[in-house]
Amino acid sequence: MELREALQQISDIRQQMARSEVFRGYRSLTVGASGVLGLLAAAVQTRWVADPATDLERYLVLWVGVAALSAVIAGVELAMRAYKSGSGLARDMTRLAVEQFLPCVVVGALLTICIYRSAPAVAWMLPGLWSLVFGLGVFASSRLLPPLVSWVGLYYVVCGCVCLYWGQGRNFLAPWEMALCFGGGQLLCAAILYWTLERKHGS
Repeated sequence: MELREALQQISDIRQQMARSEVFRGYRSLTVGASGVLGLLAAAVQTRWVADPATDLERYLVLWVGVAALSAVIAGVELAMRAYKSGSGLARDMTRLAVEQFLPCVVVGALLTICIYRSAPAVAWMLPGLWSLVFGLGVFASSRLLPPLVSWVGLYYVVCGCVCLYWGQGRNFLAPWEMALCFGGGQLLCAAILYWTLERKHGS
């Protein structure tokens, strides 16, 4: 019984240490690459999805595919860095980072399914809603990251409001919305990660 309590106390201490450390698992190159991917996808949309209002499925295939690819790349890098570190603390911090961000991904996916299946007429709201939910995810993760990352969360929230305000009518699922939100947001996050973590520490 004492051994079990001691192990539990060690686990609690490690979790507390993980919460107080700055998480270095996100890399500027990977995050920036996802931003560039978003800009390229916006360019592809102009040719591949000529009219999102009548071809919502193709629009979703494009952007859900971009999100899935970005998540896979980030997930593989996080897993590899946690494994190579050989540190239990690094693994705890990686798990915490994923746990804090995962709810926004789940909510975004559920929103997309509900709108696609039940209310395609309001699909013009998707870029704004995605941006708002993603911004909340960034805010939830920001306590593990450099303080400047909070500006990325604010950027996503502002962009989400812009898309919701101007996204109707002729701007229905326009390419500029996702280019502005996802492309711009990820590039801003990459710049902050590089400036606050990698430039100073060379890691």
